Amino acid sequence: QVQLVESGGGLAQPGGSLRLSCAASGFTFSRYAMGWFRQAPGKEREFVAVITGSGSSVYYADSVKARFTISRDNAKNTLSLQMNSLNPEDTALYYCAKDKAPLRRSYDLQLLGPRDYDFWGQGTQVTVSS
Repeated sequence: QVQLVESGGGLAQPGGSLRLSCAASGFTFSRYAMGWFRQAPGKEREFVAVITGSGSSVYYADSVKARFTISRDNAKNTLSLQMNSLNPEDTALYYCAKDKAPLRRSYDLQLLGPRDYDFWGQGTQVTVSS
């Protein structure tokens, strides 16, 4: 069965960095786009970044663009999110998610919403505070 397990969350100071990982299993990882979402207390789940199955195309939320980098290692079935220049507004539970449809085209990435993902990890907490 599909499993997504996030790791790498923790406490960071403003301006600091963290790297999140998502270990995937139970499906052909390279065929599916993968996304990162986050949810802060009292707020709706928010899109962060998405990457195509091949890793050739990515798309970011404006709030994280130029600070976060999404990547994947298809040989290791691992999705990553490098987060730099963190600020307190980045505090949230971060989830990785698997696209419902295989072989998503790059021009569709910006159209994807939470309903386009069929499996989610349990989340990893990121707290940014001094």
